[in-house]
Amino acid sequence: MTRTQKTVFILVAIVAVVLGLTVNRVLSGKDQGDQTALIDAGIILLPQSREVPNLQMTNQDGQPVSLDSLKDKWTLLFFGYTFCPDICPTTLAQLRQIKSELPEEAAGRLRVVLVSVDPNRDTPQQLMTYLGYFDKQFVGLTTPVENIQKLANAVSIPFIPADTSKPNYTVDHSGNLALLGPDGTQRGFIRAPLNNQKLVAQLPVLLKKQ
Repeated sequence: MTRTQKTVFILVAIVAVVLGLTVNRVLSGKDQGDQTALIDAGIILLPQSREVPNLQMTNQDGQPVSLDSLKDKWTLLFFGYTFCPDICPTTLAQLRQIKSELPEEAAGRLRVVLVSVDPNRDTPQQLMTYLGYFDKQFVGLTTPVENIQKLANAVSIPFIPADTSKPNYTVDHSGNLALLGPDGTQRGFIRAPLNNQKLVAQLPVLLKKQ
């Protein structure tokens, strides 16, 4: 096993442990029946919401954005990058499809945000062009890698910064999504791989909550 493979294995193991502990705590609560369908759809709600650091970032329009501004809707944070060969285009295509199948009211309560784990190459213009292939309403955010790590660690979706000196480098990252509520706090996760049919059925119920 190479060093990179070992690192990826450790990353996956950490994420699995965090989600496993969260599922166990959720199922031990009073609303076990209500939570079962959400968990079956890959939606893992935290027993208690988490504060998210109010970092300053730049969006795909080149405008400064604070994470505190993501408070008016439910937000799906996906940590990825535009040069990703597999996980990112697949996930974004699924999110576009899921959003298109939601009732109009539910879709209007949902925001999809791509947080770039490759700020070296993902300029605002690159993010705008890339996200335009999926949904022009998707938001792209970029910031120095140390800020991205701070945010990723806060929502328990870590990634491994790339060696940018190598040509055509890739970035190891998770396909899980962080779920933020309308109050800006983290409410949970959505596990990868995404199950379109089950998410379309369960998200409208979740998105009605405040």
